Amino acid sequence: MATDRLDGDALLDEARRETGLEDFGDASFREPMRRLVEALNGEARLNAAGRAFFGERIRNVLITRLRAEDWFRRHPEILEETIVSPLVIVGLPRTGTTMMHRTVASDHRLYSPLWYEVRYPVPMPGTDFATGADPRIAVAEAEVRAMLEASPELASIHPMDARGPDEDIMLLEQSFFSTVPESYAHMPEFGVWLERQDQGPGYRYLKRLLQFLQWQKKQFGLKSERWVLKAPHHIHFPAALFATFPDAKVLQTHRDPLQLMPSYGSMMYALTHPFSDAADKPAIAQHWCDKWATGMNATMRFRDAGHDARYLDMWYEDTVSNPLGEIQRLYDFAGLDLTDEARAEMERWREMNRREARPTHQYTLEEYGFTEEGLARSFREYRERYILPRRAR
Repeated sequence: MATDRLDGDALLDEARRETGLEDFGDASFREPMRRLVEALNGEARLNAAGRAFFGERIRNVLITRLRAEDWFRRHPEILEETIVSPLVIVGLPRTGTTMMHRTVASDHRLYSPLWYEVRYPVPMPGTDFATGADPRIAVAEAEVRAMLEASPELASIHPMDARGPDEDIMLLEQSFFSTVPESYAHMPEFGVWLERQDQGPGYRYLKRLLQFLQWQKKQFGLKSERWVLKAPHHIHFPAALFATFPDAKVLQTHRDPLQLMPSYGSMMYALTHPFSDAADKPAIAQHWCDKWATGMNATMRFRDAGHDARYLDMWYEDTVSNPLGEIQRLYDFAGLDLTDEARAEMERWREMNRREARPTHQYTLEEYGFTEEGLARSFREYRERYILPRRAR
């Protein structure tokens, strides 16, 4: 494959040759993949490292699809797995979704997708369900180390743990209906195109992979009751989320965007700049600001259309000052019993993962081209509904 351009057809052929397989599953992935490759060769302005990164990442997704379909063919019982009333944590980034997800995931009665599972959802050669041997873990740990070496600032922005709970958005990446590529490359035109597409195929593939992971966990001897998922991405497409998981219980976290968008802009720049010599802090930050404002408006419209009771609201300040009290509210909403054992597991996790143990994360509004007035305009409706009334109390 040429080093100066990505070739979608060549990547498909490489995946077929490596696996000896032909069935990629539902063909809905082909158009978003084609558009993604086109954007990566154009507006993303990738450097050599970026082309190598995305070439390998797309190839891995295609290999995953081929191997997943082979597993489904050989083990049709996988797709008989039932995903029961998942807890789904959504909200703007930097609003406490990660802390809440990882705290709740320490309750071992719940399944959670781990980083190495969402990055590599198909078992690798050498996996042994009987002994627990899983080669994906070592591969994922090496990848996390490489990411932190390329962008050391990530350690202070978003703690990464190959064995820890993480976002199911990386499962959506396997369908190419995902904002993951936009996290590593500035492609606003591609992002707008993707948002306008029917997201149903992506969410249906997400469900298939969750069924696959649930089946795998059971083979490893793990038997839990329900999933706890987390991805801010879901605020963009609530109708697709509930069409796929109609009995989902959704926790929406809240925090003033004026406090969080510069932090998020810095994280997106940290992910993007290794792969493009043209990475621009204000352009990247403004793209994501606009994207999240659009997504939040989509969720508000969905809730206003008769779906408000499917959500539980939680504010960042309350999760910091009274985390276990807020988790009790979540469990009551979800119909779960917060046992003494679960509380102890959560307290233990929080003690081992205190924020002050991580490096300081430094940024300014001006560095990312923001002003308080501009952010207030972008998120006016959201702030008027969820932020300003609490300040007026």
